[in-house]
Amino acid sequence: MKKRSLQGIGYAGCSTMLLLGGLGQAQTAPDSGPPGVARLESLQRELQEQARQLEQMKRALAEQEATIRELRSVMTNESLARRRGGQRTPSDAATNAAAAGAGSSATQINNTVQQGMQAQQDAPQAVQPGRQGSAQGAQPGESLAGPAVDEPVGRPPESDGRPPEIAPIFDQPGVLTPQGKIVVEPSFQYGYSSSNRVALVGYSVIPAVLIGLIDVREVKTTTYLSAVALRYGITKRLEIEAKVPYVHTSGQTVSREVFTGTAVDNVFNASGSGLGDVEATLRYQLNYGNEKMPYFIGWFRYKSNTGKDPFEVVTDCVTRCVSNTTGTGLPLGLPTGTGFQAVQPGVTWLLPTDPAVFFGTFSYLHNFARDNISRTVLNGEKEFLGKISPGDIFQFNFGMGLSLNEHASFSIGYDQSIIWPTKLNGQTIPGSVRITQGTLLVGYSYRFNQRYTLNLSVGAGLTRDTPDLTVTLRLPITF
Repeated sequence: MKKRSLQGIGYAGCSTMLLLGGLGQAQTAPDSGPPGVARLESLQRELQEQARQLEQMKRALAEQEATIRELRSVMTNESLARRRGGQRTPSDAATNAAAAGAGSSATQINNTVQQGMQAQQDAPQAVQPGRQGSAQGAQPGESLAGPAVDEPVGRPPESDGRPPEIAPIFDQPGVLTPQGKIVVEPSFQYGYSSSNRVALVGYSVIPAVLIGLIDVREVKTTTYLSAVALRYGITKRLEIEAKVPYVHTSGQTVSREVFTGTAVDNVFNASGSGLGDVEATLRYQLNYGNEKMPYFIGWFRYKSNTGKDPFEVVTDCVTRCVSNTTGTGLPLGLPTGTGFQAVQPGVTWLLPTDPAVFFGTFSYLHNFARDNISRTVLNGEKEFLGKISPGDIFQFNFGMGLSLNEHASFSIGYDQSIIWPTKLNGQTIPGSVRITQGTLLVGYSYRFNQRYTLNLSVGAGLTRDTPDLTVTLRLPITF
C-alpha cells in the first residue's frame, strides 16, 4: 500500500510539474501574441498525451499485479504443499519462471512511471522475510514467494511412535489407545454355519452291505453376539481392555430319532440366550517401528467362563433316562459360553510400506481342564463324566490394509486356527480329532471425525469346520 501511494504521488507530481512548466512558459511571453497561445496549446496536448500514457501504464500494472497475486495463490496452495520435505517438481519451476516474468514486466512499468521520483523511492520499505514485492521484481530462477532454493518449507508433523490406523478385521486391534484416552466400542456380530453328519451304527456282512442304522443329521446354527469393549490407554505404549458379550444362539437339527426305525425326518429346535464369557486383555507396544522394522505389540488375554457352559443345558439322553430309554442325544438348549477358563498370549506385528500396511498375529490359547464334570439329562438327572481337557488352539493370521483417503481404509486378510483334540480322563474322546478352521476376511473402515469410526468386516469360511459366514460391525468411540 505504501508503494502504491508513492506511485500515486509520482503520477500527480509529474502532471503538476508539466502543467506548471507550461504555465510558466506561457507567463514569460504574455506579449508574444498568437505564438504564445500556440505554445500553450501544444503543451496542453503533450500533457494530455502523457496522461493517456500514464493511464495505459496503470492498467498494465494492475493486470501484472493480478497475475502476480494469482501465481502467489498457486504457490501457496499447491507447490508449497508438494515442496514440504525439500522436493521440487517441474511444475514448481514453471510457476517460478512465470512469476519471474510477471515480476520483470511489473518492474519495467514501475521504472517508466516513476521517473523523476528517485528521491522518494530511496526511502526504506518494509519487506516481509522470504517474500518480494511486485515493484522489486524477481530474479531469474526465483519465485515471488521467495528464492527458489531446495530448502524444505515448514516441517512434517512429528511422529508419535504409534502404528498407522487400519481397518480392523481380527479380534485383536493393532493400534493402541492414546495415553489418558478411553475408547468405548459397541459391536455386533452375526454368524451362520451349516454342517452335515452321517453316522453308521451296525456291522457289515460283506463290503457295501450294512446291517444296522444310518443316522444322517443336518445342523444349522445362527449366532448373534452383542458386546461392549472398554479400552483405556495407561501410557503411550500400554493399554488395558475389558469386553462383556451377550450371546443369542439358535440351532435347527434335521434328523431321525435313534433306534425308532422311523423313515420321517424331524426338525429339532434349540436356542440359548444370556451373558457370554467376559474377557480382559493387556497390550504393550514393544518397539517403535518404521518402514524397515515392523511395530511389535505383545498382548495377554484372559477368558472367563461366565457364560452358560455346555454341561448345564439339558441333553435328550440316549442310554439313560427315567421315563424314556431312547432319545436324540441332542441338547434341548444351547450354551452361551465354552465352560472353561483360558489364557492366550500373542504378538501382533504391523509393517507400514506406503501406501499399504502389512499386519499379522501369532497366538496360543490354553484351556484349563475341569474335574468332576457332570452333564444334565432329562428329569434333572446328572451323568458323571470326569475330567475334561479341551484342546489348545494355535492361531495365526495376516493381512494387508490400504488407506483410500484420510477417512476411508480397506483391509483383507486370512485367519487360521488349529484346534487339538479334547481329552476325557486323560484319553482322547472317540471321534475327537484335530480341527483346522480357515477364514477369509474383508474389512472396511470410515472415520467420521476424531471421535467416531465405523468398522465393518465380513468373513467367509474356507473349511467345513469353520462358520460359513460372519459379519461384524464395530463403532469405537473415543473420549
